[in-house]
Amino acid sequence: MGAMLFGLMLFTLGWTLIDGSEREQDFMWHVRKIPRLVSERTFHLTSPAFEADAKMVLNRVCGIECQKDLPAPSLSDLEDSLSYETVFENGSRTLTRVKVQGWVPEPTQNLTSQGAPVRRKRQVYGTDSRFSILDKKFLTNFPFNTAVKLSTGCSGILISPTHVLTAAHCVHDGNDYIKGSKKLRVGLLKMRNKGGGKRRRGSRRNRREVSGAGREGSQDSLKETAKAGRRRKGSARRQRAADGRPSFQWTRVKNTHIPKGWARGESGDPALDYDYALLELKRPHKKKYMELGVSPTIKKLPGGMIHFSGFDQDRADQLVYRFCSVSDESNDLLYQYCDAESGSTGSGVYLRLKEPDKKRWKRKIIAIYSGHQWVDVHGVQKDYNVAVRITPLKYAQICLWMHGDDASCTQG
Repeated sequence: MGAMLFGLMLFTLGWTLIDGSEREQDFMWHVRKIPRLVSERTFHLTSPAFEADAKMVLNRVCGIECQKDLPAPSLSDLEDSLSYETVFENGSRTLTRVKVQGWVPEPTQNLTSQGAPVRRKRQVYGTDSRFSILDKKFLTNFPFNTAVKLSTGCSGILISPTHVLTAAHCVHDGNDYIKGSKKLRVGLLKMRNKGGGKRRRGSRRNRREVSGAGREGSQDSLKETAKAGRRRKGSARRQRAADGRPSFQWTRVKNTHIPKGWARGESGDPALDYDYALLELKRPHKKKYMELGVSPTIKKLPGGMIHFSGFDQDRADQLVYRFCSVSDESNDLLYQYCDAESGSTGSGVYLRLKEPDKKRWKRKIIAIYSGHQWVDVHGVQKDYNVAVRITPLKYAQICLWMHGDDASCTQG
């Protein structure tokens, strides 16, 4: 308990220091015009095989130096990559072609790579700086309650009452949908109620009058068996809670959207820039969710820091929070040092900035954590933990997926 409280104190202190830095520098969210993404035509495709294995690391990723030498993508290239597949819960699949309107090419980011040191460990670098969130008051309240777990082993984040944003590789390997994604489920964090419904039903049963000694004995035996089973389940649940492992409410996914830039099929390798997907839930939830934001440059990040929470597999289903500085950036990716293990991929990377003309501070998602990747830097392969930035075009696409049209997606 002492170690947990000490860790929580460090966590709170770290957040306080970051908040202080934010107030001094007065970082703000800036409202900007978003290009229009218009659905042009939808085609029916053959149903996927759902036979791919989960694949977290790509064969080769064009890194910071590599991207400097690439020509800027044409409008037709962008429209092809932003066209998207939709897979429905019955296994059917469609492809929607899109047109981009009002797009202004982003200037090339002022990349700052200076020969980052070679790291010898994958994903966790040196001292492990992650925090396990064990207190239920934190787990079930904003912003930590926005983190979700996917049945495929990844994480995600709530961005509306019915939508979850995650990494594309959590459901698709670039060629086919992965095993288990046809019946994909999302686990939402929940608080266990003391004295739940089962106990109340039991008390009502106890008030019923039972006649007949044989009948009474038989029912008493059944009741004792049922109570013993409930005690075993309750004991297991209490043990999980004591270990800091949360409880989940699992919900089926109605449909999944993936950009064509990732779901290349046999036409080419998936592009890391498009490693994001949107899941629509069958049933809405009542939790507070986190809104989308357009990713600012490194210079506009408070203290150069980002934050995200996910379900790292080495922490036995515990929700794990971390914050760290961003090392480098390209137009579509953030290269950073955040300690993370498999299971946390698909987490929403967020910032806390001041709203324009208001005294209120607000958290928004500005990237999706893609995971550990080997990238080209100065002509050699080096490893980073990488996040996919939400650019104006990606904001427009995700917004289109959520609302079905672009009417609500003019500003971000």
